[in-house]
Amino acid sequence: MKKLAFITGATSGIGAACAMQFAKNGYDLVLTGRRKDRLDALKQNLVSEYDNDVITLDFDIRDKQKTFEAIEQITNNIQHLSVLVNNAGLSLGRDNVADADISDWEIMMQTNVNGLMYATKALLPLLIQNKGQIINVGSIAGKEVYEHGNGYCASKFAVDALSKGMRIDLLKYGIKVTAIHPGAVETEFSVIRYKGNQEKADAVYKGFKPLTPEDVAATIFYTASLPEHVCINELIITPTQQASTFHFHKTN
Repeated sequence: MKKLAFITGATSGIGAACAMQFAKNGYDLVLTGRRKDRLDALKQNLVSEYDNDVITLDFDIRDKQKTFEAIEQITNNIQHLSVLVNNAGLSLGRDNVADADISDWEIMMQTNVNGLMYATKALLPLLIQNKGQIINVGSIAGKEVYEHGNGYCASKFAVDALSKGMRIDLLKYGIKVTAIHPGAVETEFSVIRYKGNQEKADAVYKGFKPLTPEDVAATIFYTASLPEHVCINELIITPTQQASTFHFHKTN
């Protein structure tokens, strides 16, 4: 039987790249996201190119009830679950704490933290049954706080802590827990963070070559392809021109 990867936030960026990476390596897939049109298009592309079963689930991962209901409805079809990639996440705003919109903080915590916990908890019985792997996509912002990063950094520090806690608590079940902490990756991330301001979003990546979603997806798949007795606990991956959350070597 094929292995199966469950990928949250698969409609764009790292999530969509992970779907491609796992599909071309023979995995069946469950892909989740809020944008049904994108999920449908991605499924069509994957099914036409690879011989895989692909299930799409259209729901908001911030909604606990919908998350559990969506997963419960397909449980019988995903008994071969091997890998959970908790990728769904976002950043909103880059403001001083005094000026930040608290609703931005709430959305980030609900998506980046609550959503990760909901998906993990709902799928944990199958992951335990199959001695699977949980891969949490964090951020270098979960390792170092930077100016105006406040709420986003808090959410990603929580992802880091949850990953460490899961690794300890699930040790007796033989479950691998891996945290991937990317630096600058050129995706829709900055457009969403700056609430549609394309000029500000583009400026983030000027003067250096950022990571691509495919770079991160390849790293994620590598951690899932190792022998059963080998676990990558965590990886920080940055562009060559980035050394920390705020140290870059930009050429123009």
